[in-house]
Amino acid sequence: MTRLGVWVLDGDPGHTNLLRYALNETNYAHTLIILTVSMTTPWSWLEQMNHWIKILDDHVKSLKLTAEEREEAQKHLVTRWQSYCEVSDDLDPGSPMKRSAIVRNNSIDEDDLLPLTESAFTMNLGLDIVVVVTKTDYMTTLEKNFDYKEEHFDFIQQWIRRFCLEQGASLFYTSVKEDKNCDLLYKYLTHRIYGLPFQTPALVVEKDAVSIPAGWDNLKKISILYENMQSFKPENYYTDVITQPPFRKPVSRETEVIAEDEQVFLAKQMQMLQETQGQMRSESPLRSQQGKASPRTPVTAGSQSSPKKIDGKLNTSTPSGEGVLANFFNSLLHKKSGSPQAGSPRPTNGIDGAVPAAMTPERMAASRTDAAAELDRLSRSVKKEMDFTQSDC
Repeated sequence: MTRLGVWVLDGDPGHTNLLRYALNETNYAHTLIILTVSMTTPWSWLEQMNHWIKILDDHVKSLKLTAEEREEAQKHLVTRWQSYCEVSDDLDPGSPMKRSAIVRNNSIDEDDLLPLTESAFTMNLGLDIVVVVTKTDYMTTLEKNFDYKEEHFDFIQQWIRRFCLEQGASLFYTSVKEDKNCDLLYKYLTHRIYGLPFQTPALVVEKDAVSIPAGWDNLKKISILYENMQSFKPENYYTDVITQPPFRKPVSRETEVIAEDEQVFLAKQMQMLQETQGQMRSESPLRSQQGKASPRTPVTAGSQSSPKKIDGKLNTSTPSGEGVLANFFNSLLHKKSGSPQAGSPRPTNGIDGAVPAAMTPERMAASRTDAAAELDRLSRSVKKEMDFTQSDC
């Protein structure tokens, strides 16, 4: 059975005093350190890396280790670095399997080891270190919101790779959101801790899924990234190129909609209904009056709208508009003399068979005036009704 203790400081410098429980003289030679940085804040990498390396260096120096124990741990890391070989070189005399066997049996043959890479292990703490860059999916946001280009990401990568080279560390870019290199990192950790096989070569093609095992990298391979840098040089100071923005663009979010109280909503609807009903009541008399302005009632004998004879005279004072019009048209049937010729049929008013009285010129003129007034009134009434209908629409 295997047991593995995992200690996390959560990036809080105030917890550095707890390192004595996680890293001490007993487990010093068997401890692996993971340093994590986030792609969401690449401008803070320099400060974070230097800060935690200094904390580790100070802590290791405070341990009560002999010079032989410290030197043995440092030499073990250098040997593992030198014994690295590409997976495709299995047929080579210095294959990973052969070199791993040499290291496990402590029978190191200097002729089977590769020369130490230039600039590698300029700072050797004797601790196996893996640098993990998290949230690499945020690169698209850096391009969109902060105008990052390919040369910026190449500059960042060459800097972090040189840092890992100086510490003798491995490097992995990961993204949990897009599931990149998470399983690969797990397999590599079990390889470094328990010696399980790891046969995945280094990956440097995809900018957001880089994985570089300890011992693979060197300055010549890193220099390939220099070709895309036009606006700045690789030797520029890190924070001069990757600067912290003055402000971060706010994340666009939908406006929160707060639900209105149910009773308040219902009260507003009740008020609107009451106002609508009040307007309908105030408009209903007007509509009724306009709707009855000129009805055509059936004409029957003895109808109130028909002109009647009172004491042998035609009644022309009826308030009905139809009576005025009837008198006017009846007057047109008579001659100006007002009396029919002898032997001619006696005209009737077409309503009740009664013969209207003779129309004098004065009465005919008055009848024409009344008819004209009635026609004018009817035309105005129809126009008002049409205007009212259009306003309702």
